[in-house]
Amino acid sequence: MIRGFWNTITKPIFCLAPMVDVTDAAFRRIIAAHGKPDVVWTEFVSADGLCSVGRERLMHHLWFDQSERPIVAQFFTSRPEHMRAAAQLAVSLGFDGIDINMGCPDRGVEKQGAGAALIKNPALARDIILAAQEGAGDIPVSVKTRIGYFHDELSSWLPALLAAAPAAITLHARTRQELSDVPAHWDAISRAVRIRNEFDSSDSHTLILGNGDVSSLADARARVQETGADGVMIGRGIFGNPWFFSSSQRREDVSIPARLRVMLEHTRLFEELFSGLKNFDVMKKHYKAYVSGFPGAVELRVRLMAARNASEVERVLRDVDGCV
Repeated sequence: MIRGFWNTITKPIFCLAPMVDVTDAAFRRIIAAHGKPDVVWTEFVSADGLCSVGRERLMHHLWFDQSERPIVAQFFTSRPEHMRAAAQLAVSLGFDGIDINMGCPDRGVEKQGAGAALIKNPALARDIILAAQEGAGDIPVSVKTRIGYFHDELSSWLPALLAAAPAAITLHARTRQELSDVPAHWDAISRAVRIRNEFDSSDSHTLILGNGDVSSLADARARVQETGADGVMIGRGIFGNPWFFSSSQRREDVSIPARLRVMLEHTRLFEELFSGLKNFDVMKKHYKAYVSGFPGAVELRVRLMAARNASEVERVLRDVDGCV
């Protein structure tokens, strides 16, 4: 097993989850500047697309800055040969690790036999991991998945993954059927750790990271303590909160003007990087999260939702004392 950068990180490990149209290069740089996690993931990218004539239209999903390291490129596919090629591309681009998405419930992704659909096809899942490892060379390969498809299948699904010896497995503590509609089953993460330990008791065993319903860094530490997991991956808790991973500054301790200045910084960076590549409306899901919990937030959000570029956002914020 190649562990690469995973060997150098002090446990517990706290990671930024890959989220489409959320954790793009702009937001990751903002997070790196205000509260850097131990490991960062890209948005997931279609390995099939990267092996097609449309490859160039996807490459901006793989942009990253040195401040984000260690950074992991996440891919999805049901074709081992495409995963191998995507892994080789990630190596050439200088990524620190490669992750395979085996948990996305999107119907379009599943229709391709990828994402969460792979939970129903352990043999193919194993082949895809092995193909990624072949393409990755000395770069570690990890997997992000769920505890089952229709029901909890950890007792069979997890050993099938462990047999391919990925460097790490992140488990979203829900089934595909449950989506995010029920509380995360953190007891399943405890069982996953036990299954891993029974499968491989050596010091170089696959790392187990838990994911789901983690609202703060203190909460993440408590989850590690109660489950014995090697770390936690945070997804929705990062919305509007680039300070999530900071040990010295909590979002609630950041003044409203300072929070809005970071939002503007985020907006300008998004426009700088993605003008003509991404719709500006992508930023508006961030505005909903940044602008909340203070008097006048609703009215300010309404005005921000009408903005079409960074200059218009700046004009709106000029009306907020101490912001611009």
